[in-house]
Amino acid sequence: MSLKLFFYIVVLIIAVLGYRSYANSKNALHMGDDAPNFRLEDIKGKDRTLEDYAGKYTVLYFYPKDETPGCIKEACLFRDDLAQLEKLGANVVGISVDTSASHAEFAKKYQLPFDLLSDTDGHVAARYQALNNFYILKLAKRHTFLISPDGKIAKIYRDVNVSKHSKQIIEDLIALQHTNVT
Repeated sequence: MSLKLFFYIVVLIIAVLGYRSYANSKNALHMGDDAPNFRLEDIKGKDRTLEDYAGKYTVLYFYPKDETPGCIKEACLFRDDLAQLEKLGANVVGISVDTSASHAEFAKKYQLPFDLLSDTDGHVAARYQALNNFYILKLAKRHTFLISPDGKIAKIYRDVNVSKHSKQIIEDLIALQHTNVT
């Protein structure tokens, strides 16, 4: 392959990736926006929508894959902090592109008492700009959205540290509720 052809291929790849990034940023979600609704299947095969969680804060967290180290750690920390999150008026809902059957095994193995929803086609993750689409492989990005009781996005977490994430959300819930009281 000639150097000139290689150069044109590299420029084309950069242009395509740049355009995809630009197109996604134009539709980016912001705090205060209405959270996109969804209809996804839980581990029991029941369809769940965002409205099912209305009236409370919802910790809507996207994660790449069941049974991977970071995802296990994140889910187990949410499990361990669930009583405190519920005391602050929050639901926890996990979403990945894994199947409901995979989620059911994951939830059972790690005793996860919150909903895990299956987004096998990645459409919901894409609406939340939380999808890595490699065309032959789709994985959810590790992003979390704290949704207010009225369905607005209260906080967006794009750079998640799984070791500190549930504690960070607890701190933010306390701060949000303190702000809403005063």
